Formats: sequence, structure tokens, C-alpha cells
Amino acid sequence: MVWPTLALLFNAAVWGLSWWPLRLLRDMGVHPLWANVGLFSIGCAVLLLWRPQALGQVRRTPVLWAMALASGGVNAAFNWGVSIGEVVRVVLLFYLMPVWTALLAWLWLGERLGSGGLLRVGLALGGAALVLQSEGGAWPLPRSLADVLGLLGGLGFACNSVLVRRFAPVTRDEGRALAMLMGCVGVSLVLALALGPLTGMHWVPALPPVQPPWMALLGLTALAFLAGNLAYQHGASRLPANVTAVVMLTEVVFAALSAVWIGAEPLSGRTLLGGGLIVMAALLATLAPARVGRGAQPAAKANRRTSASSSASS
Repeated sequence: MVWPTLALLFNAAVWGLSWWPLRLLRDMGVHPLWANVGLFSIGCAVLLLWRPQALGQVRRTPVLWAMALASGGVNAAFNWGVSIGEVVRVVLLFYLMPVWTALLAWLWLGERLGSGGLLRVGLALGGAALVLQSEGGAWPLPRSLADVLGLLGGLGFACNSVLVRRFAPVTRDEGRALAMLMGCVGVSLVLALALGPLTGMHWVPALPPVQPPWMALLGLTALAFLAGNLAYQHGASRLPANVTAVVMLTEVVFAALSAVWIGAEPLSGRTLLGGGLIVMAALLATLAPARVGRGAQPAAKANRRTSASSSASS
């Protein structure tokens, strides 16, 4: 499983570094939600030119609509969060994802949690409490919009990982990729239009005339996101949901190093300790492969039957 793992590592690097162009766009006057609309619209256009049959897959496969909604929520929350908050803090809260993934895999895939899973959940939640704990000793609750966005993004990503794993036999990489890109455009557009009048959010700057610097940055970032999305499809559909969550945890490393090096963000001892517990919880998942319980067997058989009939009809 070398290539699926490398694909996920590439995706983690793209997202670990994504905060940088998003902040540059923000400083140029492009709100993160409108940046999402532009970024993923470009991705949709490129993918449709490359794989036009993907649109038919999305139209014929309702489960891809659920993936679209989950993916749209993930990207709207994460991109907005890292654009306005402390990068490491948002990424760490996002990567409580192994907790949500373990719980969702238990509910949807029949993967048993067990004592080891409970230990990992406890470690991750303890780490989150340290990250969220304020210096004054108040309750470890989200202190800003960026904190909330990080938590919501992790929950949405866990839903996405489990859905990709659950329905990989009856969907194709390009169909899933297009659905997720369309979801990113749709969710961000709805949020931007809904929140704009309330927050004074502006449309993208200088239209007309077009300013090449931010347009060029938008285009390059869109291509990077598209490549990362396709890499994620390849890796997540071929590895167990919990393994995907663990490999993707390397995003924390990419984000932390780039935030300290490029963004000059400080790292407090409390954040390092809490982040260490979250990372430890995720790494422990690699030592305990998921066990599929009885509840998942009928679904797995149904997937095989559906996949076989689809192949026969084609």
C-alpha cells in the first residue's frame, strides 16, 4: 500500500501548507469563503474537461451528494479557520478527526472500538482540553470562531473519510472528486451569500478590472487543491478509514513547521503537550487495525453485489 500512502502524504502536505496562500489572498481582499468558491470552481472546470463522465456519475449516485455536503463543510470550515486563527491550534483541533472517525466507523462500518479505541479517544480528548485550556484556568472551551471552525472541519472530514471507504466499491475516483469539489463551491457560496449582509463581507476585489497577482495565486492554489483531492481519492478508497486518518495526521507537521517558519507563530508548552497527546492517540491507531463486526458484513456484501451488477451493465 505504498502508493495510496504516498498519495495521502501529498494531500496532507497540500493542506498543511494551504493556510499560506489563503492568508495571502485574504490580505489581497479575498475572503476565505469567496476564495473557496473561486478555487474549487476552477477545480471543477479542470476535472470536467479531463473527465466529463464524472458529472453523470454524480447525477446518478445520490451518496455522492452526501460526500459533497460533507466535503463542502470541511473546506469552508478549515480554510476559513486557518485564515483567521492560529494555524497550529486550528489544525490540532481539526485533527481530533481520529476521534470522530473511530466513532463513525463503529456506527457506519461496524469497526469495533474496543479498549484500545477508548484509550485513543481519551488521549485525543485530553489533548484537545489542553489546547483549548486558557491561561487563566477557565473551562477548555473554544475561545474563538477559528476554534469552532477547526472542530467542525475535523468532524466533517471524518464523515468524508468513512463515506469514501464505505462506498468506494460503487463509486469512482473522478466521481467522488467532482462531488467533493462541487460541494466545496456550493457550501462556501451559500455561506458567503448568507453571511455577507451580516458581516459586511465583500465580493472579491477589483472586478473589474482584473488584478493578475491574486488571480494567478488563485489559479495556482486551485490546481494544487485539485491534485491533492485526486490523491486523497486514490489513497482513502484503498486504505481503512482509521489508517487514512493517521496518515493524514502528518498535516500537523507540515502546518506546524510552516507556521513557525513562515508565519512566525509561537508554540506554547500547553499547545505542544496537548498536540502531543492528539498525535499519540492517532499514532496508536496504527497499532490496532480496525476489526469489522457483524453489523458491517451485510453492507459489505451489498456493496459487492452492487459493484458486480454495475460492472455487468457497463
